[in-house]
Amino acid sequence: MAIRTGLELTSRVTKDGELQLAVTETQVPAPGPDEVVVEIKAAPISPSDLALLLGPLDIATLKANGAMTTAKIPEQRMAHLTARLDQAMKVGNEGAGVVVEAGANAQALLGKTVAAAAGAMFSQYRVLKLHEAIPLPAGITPEQGASVFVNPMTVLCFLETMRREGHTALVHTAAASNLGQMLIKVCKQDGIGLVNIVRSADHVKLLKELGAEHVLDSTSPTFAADLVEACVATKATLAFDAIGGGNLASQILTAMELAANRTAKTYSRYGSATHKQVYIYGSLDVRPTVLDRTFGLSWGVAGWLVLPALLKLGPEAGGKLRERILSELTTTFASRYTATISLRDAIKPDVILKYAKRATGEKYLIDPSLTGS
Repeated sequence: MAIRTGLELTSRVTKDGELQLAVTETQVPAPGPDEVVVEIKAAPISPSDLALLLGPLDIATLKANGAMTTAKIPEQRMAHLTARLDQAMKVGNEGAGVVVEAGANAQALLGKTVAAAAGAMFSQYRVLKLHEAIPLPAGITPEQGASVFVNPMTVLCFLETMRREGHTALVHTAAASNLGQMLIKVCKQDGIGLVNIVRSADHVKLLKELGAEHVLDSTSPTFAADLVEACVATKATLAFDAIGGGNLASQILTAMELAANRTAKTYSRYGSATHKQVYIYGSLDVRPTVLDRTFGLSWGVAGWLVLPALLKLGPEAGGKLRERILSELTTTFASRYTATISLRDAIKPDVILKYAKRATGEKYLIDPSLTGS
């Protein structure tokens, strides 16, 4: 059998503080008995991918530099990157493609379209273990199955976290995103109260048309008061915040506290006994998170990631969530993409500037089989 080669996208941070993005040719090993080789046809660029791909770069220093693209890393951020210095790190959390080679125990997958969330998916070919390759339902294209894990599983794990921690409704920020629109659909199906926070009147209109009941524009002069009323109506005491920086988490906690006090029978100097929780799962705003402490003493703010949440559920519960995702892949969990680009396009400075904006409702898809320029 001829040795297969393919292109892959890597991100390196040098000890001198330079980010280097490159697309290079690499040999693809033959699959073992329990492995397959997948030709990747679609891999989405998610915010979690940007954290590895671009790191804390100074976007103003981005430039084409021969066969690679480079940028400077601010000196004060280098201490956070010690463990990755001078390593060509492969990028891409998830994707989908067609099995082109299969080991002895994996022949049933040969020619099948599969998805995976196994890392290093910004590659033309990816060797996967059998348990990593998720066979997609008949008729599902790689593009339709490319985002089978990160957004859908995050949505379902939000709700499992809510149930296990004793909450009954929730608040979500950056709610016009692909993920946010999925959450609206699932909450409607499951009868769960949901408060959606967006950043423009256009996004309010979009989500209302999707059937969302409570949609608030954080730039509105009545936002704070509207948020309290929405928390009263839904009894939301849990929030998942994709913004991270600024005082939005504080505003949410304050609104939850004021909503709880609406029904309080007695006064407490310590505030409401109702526990209010905000989980920050994104960093669309990289400023410090500011808490104004106007929400009593029964509250929490913490980071949240989908993989640890899924591990807490265990394999049986996780398997049921995956079954639901696959059965609703073209409806509830359908993803929409702004543009499809090649691996080489993905490291062009002008293209990076577009997808690095993380604009709400804009998601880019890499098709490694495209030649680019």
